[in-house]
Amino acid sequence: MNEWSVWFRFALAVLSTWRLAHLVAREDGPFGLILRARARAGNGAIGQLMDCPYCLSLWIAAPWAFWIASGPVDLIAVWLAASGGASLLERATSRFEPGPMA
Repeated sequence: MNEWSVWFRFALAVLSTWRLAHLVAREDGPFGLILRARARAGNGAIGQLMDCPYCLSLWIAAPWAFWIASGPVDLIAVWLAASGGASLLERATSRFEPGPMA
């Protein structure tokens, strides 16, 4: 795997991790499917997980790490870095979300 490929894969992992975590935690989803899934999950462990994009990013980033990493140390580093990158994107974009009407 050449250097460009690794960086491209990592960028893809960060962006897709953020997008999916944001969709599940912050959006209603197409036809309200995600909203209904969050409501059905309730206040249990799954429900709480679905409300937190930072928590979700840890679990969503894991499969990407297996796709990118070349060894066990790389696996952990890529997993945490992809989740961290997604968390940074969540923090950077959350200030642009509309707040309550005054």
